[in-house]
Amino acid sequence: MQKIKMRVAKSLILGTVLVTSITACTSKNPGQENAGKNELDSLQEYVAQRLPIYEKVRLSTDLNLLTANERQVLPLLIEAAQIMDELFWKQAYPQRDSLLATIKDEKTKEFVKINYGPWDRLNGDKPFVAGIGEKPLGVTFYPLDMTKEELEKSDVKDKQGLYSVIRRESGKLVSIPYHIYFANELQKASSLLKQAALITDDAGLKKYLNLRADALVSDNYTASDYAWLDMKTNGLDIIIGPIENYEDKLFNARASFESYVLVKDKEWSKRLAKYVALLPELQKGLPVADKYKKEVPGTDSELNAYDVVYYAGDCNSGSKTIAVNLPNDEKIQQEKGTRRSQLKNAMKAKFDKILVPIANVLIDKEQQKYIKFDAFFANVMFHEVAHGLGIKNTITGKGMVRNALQEQYSWLEEGKADVLGLYMVTGLLKKGELQGDIKDYYTTYMAGILRSVRFGASSAHGKANMQCFNFFQEKGAFERTAQGAYKVNYDKFASAMNELSAVILTLQGNGDKLAVEKAQKERGIIKTELQADLDKLAQKGIPVDVVFEQGVDVLGMK
Repeated sequence: MQKIKMRVAKSLILGTVLVTSITACTSKNPGQENAGKNELDSLQEYVAQRLPIYEKVRLSTDLNLLTANERQVLPLLIEAAQIMDELFWKQAYPQRDSLLATIKDEKTKEFVKINYGPWDRLNGDKPFVAGIGEKPLGVTFYPLDMTKEELEKSDVKDKQGLYSVIRRESGKLVSIPYHIYFANELQKASSLLKQAALITDDAGLKKYLNLRADALVSDNYTASDYAWLDMKTNGLDIIIGPIENYEDKLFNARASFESYVLVKDKEWSKRLAKYVALLPELQKGLPVADKYKKEVPGTDSELNAYDVVYYAGDCNSGSKTIAVNLPNDEKIQQEKGTRRSQLKNAMKAKFDKILVPIANVLIDKEQQKYIKFDAFFANVMFHEVAHGLGIKNTITGKGMVRNALQEQYSWLEEGKADVLGLYMVTGLLKKGELQGDIKDYYTTYMAGILRSVRFGASSAHGKANMQCFNFFQEKGAFERTAQGAYKVNYDKFASAMNELSAVILTLQGNGDKLAVEKAQKERGIIKTELQADLDKLAQKGIPVDVVFEQGVDVLGMK
């Protein structure tokens, strides 16, 4: 035991050295003090132009719908979430405080906080603080001087580990589990979840909170994931821990800390319950060769609508997620399914403040009447449901699709969910399981692409959106009119949807990483004409995304 403690202490010292190394590598002086006046003025002007792309939104819910018990539990969940926020800072840019202390411009400070560092997440991670270099692909998950080849050739056992950092000890690469590396913070978060479990009177939530608390200090999340899927009657929910691996752009392997604190909208959730049972039938009808759709999706999944009252960490950085499909573990997905959580209040804010104004500028006037919130909600919801469709294992003996495609996996999977979500909407409308006009869904989907591509093409979602936009344009699914507006061809939209579905599912099933890289380079890009149209939106002051005013004080619980 003594030897283990000494090794951990040494590793933590090395972690401190790594933080210093990042500063040295990315910034001769991260605080701008020695920057030339012209560079400083230029960067401050850049920030002044970029800051308004975020619209402030208050996250609230109707507290009158909460029980007295839930009112006691909710602040504890928010406090635990705030620890995830601190942990994500340590992963994304651990020298936050020293950076902020040296920045004089208040707008730049605010922009650093929105981006969890000095790189503009919605503009290809462009540095906006003087002296800062390019963002490291592996951020702090790996030593800065480590190459991909070095890790691949090393004897580290969890090279692609979700829940560990890679450090260098005596010149040798070693892996340190999160629950050891971030022990203090994770112990505190675990304790808060245990306190909440003691108070709650919902048996399912109590079991989940206890198991999730244990998971935070062991890195064994499987039992808590199953317990989370088993919850049925809870009014409150919390998604918490190291979950998504988007921040690791070197291997797309290691997970970042985040949290959502949620209040269930029970009425909307009831309306959504029926759709998951239809997954196996929809899987059989996928427009691709039979060998790519033999897997049977789990049907114990749930669709629920929530008011989100707190975002923390990875999900709060840059563009904000408005729907969540978890857990990510493919084994659990196949055995049990997933929970698709629709964050209704955040979704409505984006629809009203961003999507509708975009449609008013860029969608053909005759088709603007088809832009509807219910269609937007359904498109986003079925995007999440569609993660459960398709193929998880390659048909070429390369194992899981995620492992075969590595850093190319996430963007293609998001693209699959985009187009198969639309496929589901189309199929459910034909079956009479969904209400409305197909024109509502297709036109709103088109406006949704124009909303999402403004996040840039550097993120997984950005590449996915551009793939869809460019493919649909090639197939004539929409045209750009002489007036500079986008007009949907509804028949061609449906056929392009089926063709792109087949392309993506085939790429995934074959596990052909080189072919996926080629597809990304060809279609995962923003072309000049589209960029000019997106610039129009900026000139009109239409926000790109939202930032939240949130917490117990915003909820009126103090």
